[in-house]
Amino acid sequence: MNSAIRLVVVDDHPLYRDGVVRTLSEHDGLEVVGQGGSADDAVLLCMAHKPDVALLDVSMRGGGIAAAGRVMDAVPDTKVMMLTVSEQDTDVINALEQGVKGYVLKGVEGSELVSIIHRVASGESYVAPSLAAGLLVSMKLTMKRNGESTRANMLTEREEGILRLVSLGCSNKEIGRHLDLQEKTVKHYMTGILQKLNVRNRVEAAVVAREQLGMRPVDSA
Repeated sequence: MNSAIRLVVVDDHPLYRDGVVRTLSEHDGLEVVGQGGSADDAVLLCMAHKPDVALLDVSMRGGGIAAAGRVMDAVPDTKVMMLTVSEQDTDVINALEQGVKGYVLKGVEGSELVSIIHRVASGESYVAPSLAAGLLVSMKLTMKRNGESTRANMLTEREEGILRLVSLGCSNKEIGRHLDLQEKTVKHYMTGILQKLNVRNRVEAAVVAREQLGMRPVDSA
């Protein structure tokens, strides 16, 4: 990217937030344009500054995952990353279902966080490897326990194309742009895909894409 990646950092622990801001500000190509401590701060800052990437904490006041959805509704071009201590599968799934592009644990080193930010800003998705592995194991156990089997071979060519983009972390709006479809049309296709695969949401569908169709899932490298 030719210009600096503009960032908003929102975390309700001031000392930690200041450390993150200081670390990011020391790197060329990154510019922190705002910081706050609550969900409302996240929305207001993103509306005011229209950053390229917003880093939000899951457990901040007002809820980080709810804030992510509000930010993306208000500023669709801003990519949202969660920077959190939460390793709960439900938090990861809920965040990804909201359209969050990155889920990073707070133990990450500064240089690695910078690298992830660059990847997310360029359009990639990222989930901490330990969490991605845990989600896959959890899904396999659930499917085995429920006696469920996928029917990926029943997908049409169009549905496979949509599922491939889902596995790369694309939102319905982004899929529509890629395939020249209306967002509501993509939603209609997604309903059929979930039914055919016997899964509950797009995160599970992305894992099935890897297991059944050999597609690349949300990036965990």
